[in-house]
Amino acid sequence: MPAPEPEQWRSMTSAPRDGTRIIVVIRASEQGSSDVDVVRWAKPPSHGEYCWMSTESDQDCAIIYDDWEVANWMPLPSWSPPFRTPGLARRLPDPPEVDGSGI
Repeated sequence: MPAPEPEQWRSMTSAPRDGTRIIVVIRASEQGSSDVDVVRWAKPPSHGEYCWMSTESDQDCAIIYDDWEVANWMPLPSWSPPFRTPGLARRLPDPPEVDGSGI
């Protein structure tokens, strides 16, 4: 079975605007170089309109991005594998033995 293709960056026109957390590319500006961030479409208490807001910021000090600042997006990776790999456990090395309780 071939490995799954890595996620591709998508156009912001297709980004979910329902509060779902996504990864985005932030365009370079006078404030800094291009970067990535985790954001969601939300209406922060200190802002009158919905916008892309960093989800890792303090609600009292939210990082807000205008539409032009956000270039592309992709979904957050899933914690569950996209497919099962039968027999993979048999091919993995045994974990090393550890003496003591580990405390």
